Amino acid sequence: MILRGIGASEGIGIGKAVCIREQKLDYSMVHYGGKNVEKSRLQDALARFEEKTNRMAQRLSAQVGSKEAQILTGQIMMLNDPFMQSQMQDAIEAGQCAEAAVDQVCTLYAEMFAGVDDELMRQRASDVRDIRTRMLAILLNSGGMDISELPAGSVLVAHELTPSMTVGLKKENVVAIVTKTGGRTSHSAILARAMELPAVLQVRKGTEQIKDGDSLIVDGSEGIIQLNPDQQTLSQYLKKQAEFAHQKARLNVYRDKETVDAEGRHFSLYANIGSVTEAQTALQAGAEGIGLFRTEFLFMDRQNSPSELEQYEAYLAVSRTMAGKEVIIRTLDVGGDKAVDYLGMEREENPFLGHRAIRYCLDRPDLYKVQLRALLRAGAEQKNIKIMLPLVTSLEEVRQAKRLLECCKQELEAEKLPYDKEMPLGIMVETPAAALIADLLAQECDFFSIGTNDLTQYVMAVDRGNARVENLYTPFHPAVLRLLAQIIQAAAKAQIPVGICGEAAANPGLIPLLLTFGVDEFSVSVASVLATRAHIHQWRASEAQAVSQEAMGLSTAAGIEGYLYSAAKR
Repeated sequence: MILRGIGASEGIGIGKAVCIREQKLDYSMVHYGGKNVEKSRLQDALARFEEKTNRMAQRLSAQVGSKEAQILTGQIMMLNDPFMQSQMQDAIEAGQCAEAAVDQVCTLYAEMFAGVDDELMRQRASDVRDIRTRMLAILLNSGGMDISELPAGSVLVAHELTPSMTVGLKKENVVAIVTKTGGRTSHSAILARAMELPAVLQVRKGTEQIKDGDSLIVDGSEGIIQLNPDQQTLSQYLKKQAEFAHQKARLNVYRDKETVDAEGRHFSLYANIGSVTEAQTALQAGAEGIGLFRTEFLFMDRQNSPSELEQYEAYLAVSRTMAGKEVIIRTLDVGGDKAVDYLGMEREENPFLGHRAIRYCLDRPDLYKVQLRALLRAGAEQKNIKIMLPLVTSLEEVRQAKRLLECCKQELEAEKLPYDKEMPLGIMVETPAAALIADLLAQECDFFSIGTNDLTQYVMAVDRGNARVENLYTPFHPAVLRLLAQIIQAAAKAQIPVGICGEAAANPGLIPLLLTFGVDEFSVSVASVLATRAHIHQWRASEAQAVSQEAMGLSTAAGIEGYLYSAAKR
């Protein structure tokens, strides 16, 4: 039997199903001990939750990295929210035991988050459900879910893979993950990819058909699960599994090589990161620099904005890690799908087109100058930091940011603090407006980096988080490709470097077009560095030119995509 879901982490896992059922946390026999007793029990449980979660985060950080561990520390921040705790206290005042108070408030928050269209909010619903389960387990003195003793060759089958479950998971014993819920950007997917475990999520009713001990083949690349496969199917997938492992091993030969095409033309291959520690991972993966450091992660899952010193230390740490290599740091990009409660951002009907990114920062010079000062100071030592502005739509925004930057330089000069006096300033070209005036913006900027994720979304008028229209979201559309060529030509004419930092940079079908258009720099996820270098290495300029000319002569996204994948070198 074939079950289908979302392929969220590549690879093929073959093993026996171990079904993790949701805990029965029945508190119906718990009696109300009075408000003082119940409040004391709640506070004790909150303290134990924080202590346990910090320990779990440390273990998770050691296993897969600090970025993934921030998922757990974010739960502490969420549970420490004064309003959330006051609601639990109010429930106890109304005669509820501590268990009922936790259950009631967490369920309310989870339902609220789950009902929002925003993908980040739906992830928070998963976090709140995990908080609820673990808080009730603490209050009821339940041992909780332990998956540390799974036998070797296990395929973990669960309603959802929570961060707290992941801590006990031993990678050597688990070959794949299958869940009923989750998507490509969910915590389940993030953690599965970090552990390099094949994963198929959102199997929905399919998980109910899987029983303990069933034989499973999990194809995380295609989003397919083979339930109790016959010998012929098993043999086919064993061959595919061996081929996948071979390809992965083959990429290792590119780790310490330069990024050149088949004729020796050099290109810069950088990595996109979201944390300080990820810079070290990028370096180990063979990245030649950082093409996008998303600084908003420094601002998230906390109760106030990071100080100038805290930001300075973070940027300096990345700069030192990548000594001798460029580090492009994007200034605060909040709003849209990245809400930060303490920044006082008002709820908007259409946040992706609202008061976000550079618009928000320019209206908050007090906040923005803290970041700009930290960046200037961090650049003084290695001289390898570049500043990048997000969501630019006009010359005025760039000029206003330049004035603020100049003001910060004057302040630092007066304070006799060292800073990089020549720090380059560029923009992320990710709006149709910026693309159409790229020639004008190029006169004001030291470099361009094209954010193809948002650019595609805005050009196609498609919410990339909306399943009903996701088939329309494609960088292969002629409109998107024409704009990419136009942006790159404008940069070349102004003699400034231009990079690609969206997912298109790692797409093997698009690489010959990007090479032909004249891209200088490819910035991809850490996991895609070696594969992207291998793809670039295979193309001669004349071959890429011929493929590009044929593709740009086609009139539909489906036709272009089909042709480019047929022409792609394997």
